[in-house]
Amino acid sequence: MQAATNLNRLAYFVAVVDAGSFTRAAEYLGITKAVVSQQVAKLEQEVGTTLLVRTTRRLHTTEAGRLFHARCVSILREAEDAFDELAQASAEPMGVLRVTAPYDYGTSIIVPLVTSFTARYPGCKVELFLSDKMIDLVADNMDLAIRVGWLADSGLQARRIGAFRQLLVGRHDFADRIADLKELPELASLPFIANTALREPLTWTFSRANTEQYTLHFKAVMSINTTPAVLEAVRHGGGLSVLPDFLVAEELKNGQLFQAFPEWHLPSGGVHTVYPAARFRAPKVSAFVDMLTDSLKR
Repeated sequence: MQAATNLNRLAYFVAVVDAGSFTRAAEYLGITKAVVSQQVAKLEQEVGTTLLVRTTRRLHTTEAGRLFHARCVSILREAEDAFDELAQASAEPMGVLRVTAPYDYGTSIIVPLVTSFTARYPGCKVELFLSDKMIDLVADNMDLAIRVGWLADSGLQARRIGAFRQLLVGRHDFADRIADLKELPELASLPFIANTALREPLTWTFSRANTEQYTLHFKAVMSINTTPAVLEAVRHGGGLSVLPDFLVAEELKNGQLFQAFPEWHLPSGGVHTVYPAARFRAPKVSAFVDMLTDSLKR
């Protein structure tokens, strides 16, 4: 009871400072001025220092009062968040979930997940925006972004939930040509399809057994600006290219495509959930991320 009373007194004190007077604070709080004044006076007694200086014309905070006000604002916000989170934790996911993802990853991984999500949570509707361009989550009112690769520094909150491998792949009829090659650098002589959606589409660093590294500089026979279109060109025998494992897994399994020099590895990338700055997550966001994380583990 004492803790709850003290918390109320903090709220009264913050209201007085923010409003600039006891009268306006009382009007905002919906109580009498006498109650506000009494509670602030008791607060000053409890903390053992003067927080407010009252004159006939103005109300001032002391130095201690200014510092204490900042701390009270933080404490009250944390308390509000605690109640909000408690309520959210037991709430069923509801409402519209706005998600953005890269075109290739979104099509192959996120779209199937969205169908499962809306079936599990009929109170939710999903608006999915697929784009290889970086969308401003705040300006475009997004709840969540799925970003694949390597994150640049930003003021957003991010969490790595998975990873993917980059593979040098080609159509099966390139296998014989590669079988005749003795060393990795000879790959640079073969037709290569550049993915210009990437920062450096022609330069790739391979490693083997964590002890050897070699950087190859390919020459493009064609350049394409979306990853799914690059995959289509590879499927049609246009040349080799580097593609993420989640996009070529089926073709590698059924033999339509093959991986060149599989003992040499390219850097792995991350799968991240990225959020606008917020103090807590809505149930719809948490539920969606949980489903995505579980599906990646499987």
